[in-house]
Amino acid sequence: MVNLPKFARSLRFAWKGLAVMFRHEQSFRLQLLAAAALMALMVAFDVSRSEAALLFVVTTSVLVLELLNSAVERLVDLFKPRIHQYAEEIKDIMAGAVLVGSLGALAVGLLVFLPHVQALLQKP
Repeated sequence: MVNLPKFARSLRFAWKGLAVMFRHEQSFRLQLLAAAALMALMVAFDVSRSEAALLFVVTTSVLVLELLNSAVERLVDLFKPRIHQYAEEIKDIMAGAVLVGSLGALAVGLLVFLPHVQALLQKP
């Protein structure tokens, strides 16, 4: 059975984590802004359900990668704060993961929106 008070407490912790990210991580705020712009484009171009689902998945993936990146950075700082070469490499690798995810999301966005833009431009 679901323990509702325990579940509610877990949700509060999750929201607290998102609030920390929003307050302290500029990249996360920019990605949220990009996600909001994407939602506006999805409405403006009336994308299909499958296109919307794909865009939601890649957008969510980028946000999750950013959350993980920030968590790993903080964890590395606890153990090896800028003393060891691996600390820097771990942070760079995580940043690379976010970059790869973001570039993949951009590619998906272009694949979804370019046909819509082309169709709009070809209308008499």
